[in-house]
Amino acid sequence: MTETVIEGEKFNGEDWYGEEFDGRAYSKCSFQEVDLTEVVNRGSTFQECAFGNVKFNASKHASAAFIGCTFLRCNFFDAEFDGCKLVGSTFKECTVRPLRVSGGDWSFVSLSGLDLRNARFHRVRMREADLSGANCEKSEFVNVDLSAAQVRGVKFGQADLRGSDLSAFNPYEVELKGAIIGVEQAMTIAQALGLEVR
Repeated sequence: MTETVIEGEKFNGEDWYGEEFDGRAYSKCSFQEVDLTEVVNRGSTFQECAFGNVKFNASKHASAAFIGCTFLRCNFFDAEFDGCKLVGSTFKECTVRPLRVSGGDWSFVSLSGLDLRNARFHRVRMREADLSGANCEKSEFVNVDLSAAQVRGVKFGQADLRGSDLSAFNPYEVELKGAIIGVEQAMTIAQALGLEVR
């Protein structure tokens, strides 16, 4: 059962290392210099919250929601998100590798310019996500819905893109050398190049 919503609170320098969050709810709260290392978060909700210099290292989040949140200079080293919703959230100057995401909805998320090398996104909805300028080399975007995503200038070298929607990819604007794709995806790329596949 979800607890009472904590609204408009400011948390500065808190040490919540290794705590367990079960169904907590925060709205328009500010978290600055908070240590959430190895936190286990089950079903908690953060609505329009701001996180600054927060440590999410080795934290695990399941069926949680971060809606319209802003993460500035946060550290997500070895963090896991399973079936979480991060719709409309923005990551700026964050350390996000290696990040592991399985399932959930990351539509309209901004990961622009981030170092996402070796990150894993499996079965995630990322419609209209902003990945522009990100380094996604050797990452895994497997069975991901990237329809209408912004991918200009993204490096997908040696990335595993099998099963993902690549309809938003312009081969002239995305680096794909060595990336792994399926036959149907190859046809999508070929058509984007103006080729006629018969």
